[in-house]
Amino acid sequence: MIPLSFLLTKKISEETSRASDAASENRRSSVNISPRTLTILLSIAGVGCCVAMSMPQVHIVAFCIDLGYGPAVGAEMLSLMLIGGIVSRLINGLLADKLGGVYTLLIGSTLQCIALFLYLPFDGLVSLYIVSAVFGLSQGGIVPSYAIIIREYLPGAEAGTRVGFVMMCTIMGMAIGGWMSGWIYDITGSYAAAFWNGIIWNFLNIGIVLFLIMRNRNPKFKGLQPTG
Repeated sequence: MIPLSFLLTKKISEETSRASDAASENRRSSVNISPRTLTILLSIAGVGCCVAMSMPQVHIVAFCIDLGYGPAVGAEMLSLMLIGGIVSRLINGLLADKLGGVYTLLIGSTLQCIALFLYLPFDGLVSLYIVSAVFGLSQGGIVPSYAIIIREYLPGAEAGTRVGFVMMCTIMGMAIGGWMSGWIYDITGSYAAAFWNGIIWNFLNIGIVLFLIMRNRNPKFKGLQPTG
């Protein structure tokens, strides 16, 4: 990482920075929302999506043991999720270039929610492998979308602080979700309720994204456009 960091030392020109910040201000004005409110909404959305995301990632091994498949099968499904996450992160980067961060986040969150629903009716070995692959391909690009959204709607000078805060909230969501799912299992004796808990939190995330989309009074401001 240290050698690679030297590739990022080239400064962006002042003209490009001003043009980019002006575009960000136009996008923010189009949704008529303050920087603080936007940061709070994205932070809540980050908690919601990561509480949902943590359910399969943290508990898939225990879930497979609970179904009688053993820990090795659960580890394979977790590996499948993580590989899918790498692929989806690259694919979502391409989507963000075309659609912008908000729509990319909506697509990823919606697909993640569908994958969580699929865990409820399917408990066969083959079907669980497929659902785990679908889940991995859905969730990988969600968290990076928040950084893109912040830069799309806020100036570069504020990006570092606000991205850091929102990323912290996503990590908190993963921690809370992992604990919460185990606590729900201890109470109910089944992972079904834990999956439903994740789905509800995922709906919170989707609701915030839809709120931002519906407030956009100028649909032409979707994503970052090349400047300079």
